[in-house]
Amino acid sequence: MSGLTAQNWPIAAAALPFPGRTSDGRSVTDAGPEEWIGTLTEIADAGFDRVDVTDSWLRVGDLNAQRLRAFADVAAEAGVVPTSISAIRRSVIDHADGEENLAYSHRTLEAAAALGIETVSFGLHQALTAQQQKELWFWTAEGHRDDPADWALAVSRLQELGRHAAELGILVSLEMYEDTFLGTADSAVRLVNDIGLDNVGLNPDIGNLIRLHRPIEPWWELVEKTLPYANFWHVKNYARDEDSARGEYFAVPAPMQYGLIDYRRAFRYAIEQGFQGVICVENYGGDGLSVCADNRDYLRRHVLPKREGYALGTSRVRQPQSVRGGRS
Repeated sequence: MSGLTAQNWPIAAAALPFPGRTSDGRSVTDAGPEEWIGTLTEIADAGFDRVDVTDSWLRVGDLNAQRLRAFADVAAEAGVVPTSISAIRRSVIDHADGEENLAYSHRTLEAAAALGIETVSFGLHQALTAQQQKELWFWTAEGHRDDPADWALAVSRLQELGRHAAELGILVSLEMYEDTFLGTADSAVRLVNDIGLDNVGLNPDIGNLIRLHRPIEPWWELVEKTLPYANFWHVKNYARDEDSARGEYFAVPAPMQYGLIDYRRAFRYAIEQGFQGVICVENYGGDGLSVCADNRDYLRRHVLPKREGYALGTSRVRQPQSVRGGRS
């Protein structure tokens, strides 16, 4: 991308606030276009022209060619462009379902190509535990931890996905998430470097890390180390309080401008490093779509550059080729 400004930078609404099942218990993926159009219209009504197809809502990797065309048609009807896909909790190194998740990830890349989507985000986080599902905020309970013995497997399987994505003209972005190989800045950077493909970079979702109710890496250190490798970015924020003497740590979701992370400063640095990727705005709790819209407006009004010609550094990973939803 070149010449990006606050007005034309691609900002997608996460489909994260929308449930994966209908009110009568059917899977949204199976429910079909008559269900999809309602969500996409809500997203458009919130002022978005782009959507991140979060697979907790809709698994495009499980749609056949006819239903993929139907999804593209209803998205066009609603007036939103599917711009990225976030495939979550389908770790390719899950000891029980890793091979199945790998196959699903390949199908997701093929679906992205069919829809003209240039960016697909994968992660190594796994299904929520029973205890996490009971909590008000799932991140307050212990979840899965990656086994160091699986590092080589992670590199191998993510290289496989990266090569497939390169054949399709797609960027792979790896989402940072606690207690996985993408759970610290140093480990995430090491993983990308070990994979060694220029179309595989980081989705530095540092909100996933600053919300933890335990000691964390300083948010600015996370930014400095990971943004040079970023090719896509989930952005959200949390208000955080700490009493380290008592070992007490608290965090709750907050609009981007009110949380711990100073996104004005973070984006200035990201752009200096050459970041030009799609931005996906997220939020947990309440009217998540409205908070996402507020986050979009904050970025356009106060954070992103107002005119062309700002200095760009040299990113270590390839960036998307167009500001449209599909490949040029």
